[in-house]
Amino acid sequence: MKPQSRPSTKFSHFLRCRAMNDDDDDDGGDGTPSTATPATSSPDHNFDISDDHLAGSSSYTMSPYIPSSVSSPFVKSPWIHSTAAVAPFPNAEDSSTGLLGSLIRQDGHVYSLAAAGNLLYTGSDSKNIRIWKNCGEFGGFKSSSGLVKSIVLFRGKIFTGHQDGKIRVWKRDAKGTDDSTAHKRVGTLPRFKDCIKSSVRPSNYVAVRRHRSALWLRHFDAVSCLALNAEQGLLYSGSWDRTFKVWRVSDSKCVASVNAHDDAVNAVASAFGNTVLTGSADGTVKVWEREGTGTGKYVAVRTLLRQESAVTAIAVAEKGGAVYCGTSDGRVRFWVEGRRMERGGVLRCHEKAVLCLAAAGSLVVSGSADGTVRVWRREAVGRHVRVAVLTGHTGPVKCLAVEEDEEGGGEAVGRWLVYSGSLDKSVRVWRVAER
Repeated sequence: MKPQSRPSTKFSHFLRCRAMNDDDDDDGGDGTPSTATPATSSPDHNFDISDDHLAGSSSYTMSPYIPSSVSSPFVKSPWIHSTAAVAPFPNAEDSSTGLLGSLIRQDGHVYSLAAAGNLLYTGSDSKNIRIWKNCGEFGGFKSSSGLVKSIVLFRGKIFTGHQDGKIRVWKRDAKGTDDSTAHKRVGTLPRFKDCIKSSVRPSNYVAVRRHRSALWLRHFDAVSCLALNAEQGLLYSGSWDRTFKVWRVSDSKCVASVNAHDDAVNAVASAFGNTVLTGSADGTVKVWEREGTGTGKYVAVRTLLRQESAVTAIAVAEKGGAVYCGTSDGRVRFWVEGRRMERGGVLRCHEKAVLCLAAAGSLVVSGSADGTVRVWRREAVGRHVRVAVLTGHTGPVKCLAVEEDEEGGGEAVGRWLVYSGSLDKSVRVWRVAER
């Protein structure tokens, strides 16, 4: 099959999104435009990002609610070799932004990744979770469930979200000597014994489809996203079943299940204490708060965004008090002022859908179906400057992670490592300088 520049409805294999017309208006409170730096001007020059600038943006067709069995449109694409380039902001004297290396193993499209120190974990549709160290393959372990849609790391454990609706928990086997078998599965969420215990009570079943019910503590569709509240020891999982669930890491129990949206949940994030943010294919971003302490009840306190384009990614810059949201129209919207979440503006980033976001320090990084990674620096409230455009992937960029570049001085001097995973079956490692 020949690669095509126009979007395909088969993108539903990795993204749930609603149909959108080019004439659809953006009502997400984006009346306050942000400022950015065009590639042909100095970093201090700003331009107005009006809606007219977005002419020709791509649209996506909503997939059916039941997951499609059709394989990715990129399975037969001849994406094996590629070149990489970086376009830093003009007049930059610092050459520390660029490609460090490419990690390629032809065993599936890369759907998820997570980094911790010098270790990188990648998940794909090949049932394998690969471990990389210093730009080389370090080991791996295999799951029997197929596509790995999300990965998070917490206190020596690896949590992976899967297409079958389960969350699997892995841990490094200290006794293992073979890197390929140095991790073992230590649990599955929900736990089998919790399912058995809950199944005896009819009140624990909820209607999920016509003439079908399921236990409230179990996702009955793909787990599309995971997020951690490290301070409180909580894991949040979002699913195509339109819910998000809350898991207590200490005992692996599900403490809450929330019917969050009218369509698939594509993104979930923890922010500012007890706050949970969810983004959906129904075009909304919702803010949820936990009532009191020691309770599993979450209530929607606000809808940040309501529009036609699907919400595909959410990232939170805790220290900077900013929330970022990527959508299928190629834009990144943001809110500022921490818990107040005041409307900040819009970054016109990509020609096609934004598929992933990451925030660290003063940087926000976006990956897109157009195959590029764009890096912005947050400055004054509502103002962002484009730092670099990272190119080289030959397929959509599906996942991102950002870690401090300790060799380059780390956050103190604004040096970061950016990992980008793509449906071209590769992971690229970039060094990025904030200035």
